Amino acid sequence: MTFLRDNMLINDNVLHTAHIKGIKKVISCLSTCVFPDKVEYPLTEEKVHLGPPHSSNFGYAHAKRMVDIQNHAYKEEFGCNFTSAIPTNVFGPHDNFDLKHAHVMPALIQNATYHKVHFHFLQNNTPFKVMGDGSPLRQFIYSRDLAKLFIWQLREYESVEPVILSVHENDEISIRHLANSIVKVMNHPDKPEFENELNDNGQDRKPASNAKLMSLIGPDFKFTPFDQALEETVAWFLQNYANARTGQSYA
Repeated sequence: MTFLRDNMLINDNVLHTAHIKGIKKVISCLSTCVFPDKVEYPLTEEKVHLGPPHSSNFGYAHAKRMVDIQNHAYKEEFGCNFTSAIPTNVFGPHDNFDLKHAHVMPALIQNATYHKVHFHFLQNNTPFKVMGDGSPLRQFIYSRDLAKLFIWQLREYESVEPVILSVHENDEISIRHLANSIVKVMNHPDKPEFENELNDNGQDRKPASNAKLMSLIGPDFKFTPFDQALEETVAWFLQNYANARTGQSYA
């Protein structure tokens, strides 16, 4: 209930204030969790409301779906230019690396850093554990690429209908591959140890199509290669650890 109520209040406050203040355009972020749990892949923009979302995201997903409903309602009644984007898993410098709140990639980077420090300086051989069995697949989009796409959407995209902002669905990466890549980039002395609890996997995959995006933006737009983006993210985190959002205070 908390996720549902909090996010619906955010939606209403932002969109209603934008309306009464005459804001020319609003782009709201949805999430791939808005899509139905049981749906034909790949995910496309037309499938948002075709069934109930996964039970693990019930409140948040329904609240995010309401953004799309509100956008259409404001456009129909008041002519507001409100629309939405559906990014896949975003990562990059300045992310939230707090283990209590971080998404999968920054959480794994922070966790790997913690265990590397313990291994080297404290001689503590605590394994670098990863929840689940590593098999789920996800699409990851670098924050700098997403920023460029938001600017394009702000300047060029005039439809109320949502648009998925993502790499191609064939560029899915398993959590196992992600964890191993982080270890490699960090020169971590250990390999990740997967706990192999299937209940911790979440959804196995939820590939989203970027066909609509690419048909609009054209083939000249290039996404940053995943390995390069990961290296830049890890480098930023290690260089800025004391000031990064880790949930720890160094004052």
